[in-house]
Amino acid sequence: MVEMTGWAPPDAESVLVVPLLGSLPTVDGAPVREGQVQLMLRHVLDAEGEPHLTLPVFSTLVGLVEAMGEAQPWAAVPAGKLVAALEGSGAEAVLVDPVVAGG
Repeated sequence: MVEMTGWAPPDAESVLVVPLLGSLPTVDGAPVREGQVQLMLRHVLDAEGEPHLTLPVFSTLVGLVEAMGEAQPWAAVPAGKLVAALEGSGAEAVLVDPVVAGG
């Protein structure tokens, strides 16, 4: 089960911004609205030093750019679909608006 950590969106209609491993695929130069992308999962150590596979997500695009830079590929995901989108990924938690080292 994926645990939401840090912040909860006000409603399921909110949109979260997630970093990708590569550019969003396009069809005729326009972003694809559905399909598969590779989300950027990271290992984060807990207080005991144990690693947990997590997905950093941001409540705004500005937040993602400030943390990870302008060149970071990203996708917008409806908050209500995020947990379903992570099924089978191995992700244990979602970190909302994290401070990213070296961002």
